[in-house]
Amino acid sequence: MADLTSSFCSAQPRLHIRSLNRTNGTLRSRCCKVRCVAAPAQEVTTGVKRNENIGKLQAGYLFPEIGRRRRAHQEKNPDAKIISLGIGDTTEPVPKSIADAMQKAAAGLATLEGYSGYGAEQGRGEVRQAICDRFYSHVGRKANEIFVSDGSKCDIGRLQMMFGASTSVAVQDPSYPVYVDSSVIMGMTDGYDESSKGFGKLEYMVCRPENDFFPDLSNARRTDLIFFCNPNNPTGAAATRKQLEELVAFARKNGSIIIYDAAYAIYISDPERPQSIFEIPGAEECALETCSFSKYAGFTGVRLGWTVVPEQLRYSDGFPVINDFNRIMTTVFNGASVVAQAGGFACLQDEGFKEMQELVAFYKENAAILRTTFKELGFSVYGGEDAPYVWVGFPGKPSWDVFAEILERCNIVTTPGSGFGPAGEGFVRASAFGHREDILEAVERFKKEFGGR
Repeated sequence: MADLTSSFCSAQPRLHIRSLNRTNGTLRSRCCKVRCVAAPAQEVTTGVKRNENIGKLQAGYLFPEIGRRRRAHQEKNPDAKIISLGIGDTTEPVPKSIADAMQKAAAGLATLEGYSGYGAEQGRGEVRQAICDRFYSHVGRKANEIFVSDGSKCDIGRLQMMFGASTSVAVQDPSYPVYVDSSVIMGMTDGYDESSKGFGKLEYMVCRPENDFFPDLSNARRTDLIFFCNPNNPTGAAATRKQLEELVAFARKNGSIIIYDAAYAIYISDPERPQSIFEIPGAEECALETCSFSKYAGFTGVRLGWTVVPEQLRYSDGFPVINDFNRIMTTVFNGASVVAQAGGFACLQDEGFKEMQELVAFYKENAAILRTTFKELGFSVYGGEDAPYVWVGFPGKPSWDVFAEILERCNIVTTPGSGFGPAGEGFVRASAFGHREDILEAVERFKKEFGGR
């Protein structure tokens, strides 16, 4: 026996073989190599068909794709110090009084007195009331209309689930990719059209410098839902009171519901640019508002947000929307972390709110530095005043090409505008979320590489 074959062996093991000597009846032993052959791979499938709507999505979600390209650049240039002005992730520590409150809540879980299990899915009563008192009491909202969650991005998914696949959708173009991608996943759209760079059945409301980044509603098609982010991500444009009055009038006329994303509202300092849609009369009958502590207090990893659903907001049959959202929250959500809610409550106290405003002011200073630099270099620049994003124009150049050029020449990550929608082509977004020394180094690199353009 000279060779054995096995599909269960490790590489090149030795096998001892004992055999009987037929002449004298003695046993003899010898050693031989075993050749291992891997069992052929077999593809195993189930009988479940893939969700065809997910199959409509183009490539990966924007920010993981940016991360992939950044890693590839780093591998190619291992000594490069890459500065990220790309994904809008906060960089500065959570303010002390807020972190202390979370630390105390976490330590309390180790005691009988401080332990708590499941809480109310809508959020702790004192947190709902504090959000209402700080942001909404002057516009007539009540604590029971506020649902505390693990972030507005998650709430957008829950809202899509609540409204269902049969609803029609309009989005600002460009806009936060979650609005489009979640609509596609839910089945609210047709397939992707390569010529228009958009999805069928989805109403793209173009927002560009030519219209002051506010859609021409006179030419907009009527839809059931209107996603509206203000200040806008990615352009940094904040709507005026007059513009929001026009939006509310448009929704009321068409019987639409505005899903108003106020994730960056605290960055608005111009008094003529409202921080809440509910500052506009009649909005309570045609809008709900979602917001988050992520960019307010550095809670991108802590995860805490809220959505406001007015009691006056009703479906076409008169049924209150708030009842359905309550049903969704109590069905698919077990309530925000008690530790995160302790931090959120601290954010809304005088000391925490002051610290939070100081953190926002820091990022706004970063935005001003970036905005000034790009303007001095001769670029067309938008945003960066009432928002933490600067929107920079590169006319005639594809956004991904600009992204690649900046990464190659400056070792700086930005975000290609086309990733936010067809109208974002020719722009890149620069985020003000960064350490001050990184922002200052980034602008020096820009000056060096683009100063003589």
